[in-house]
Amino acid sequence: MRNQLIKSTEYNESLDMIYLAKDGSISKRRISVLQVGEASFRAFCFLRKSKRTFTIDNVLALVPVITKERAVI
Repeated sequence: MRNQLIKSTEYNESLDMIYLAKDGSISKRRISVLQVGEASFRAFCFLRKSKRTFTIDNVLALVPVITKERAVI
């Protein structure tokens, strides 16, 4: 999980994340990872429109956001 977070910072990729909060609620968020630490990471959360700190152990799933470009000829 941590390696995928580090790769997303290197390639400047957005990720879709399913996250387990402290209160037990589960949320789906689109994030852009800013900094990765040992146990947590900082990311811009598009849901809350602010920078947030997340615990790596509480991340249930990470999927890269793939944007396809259409070329009109």
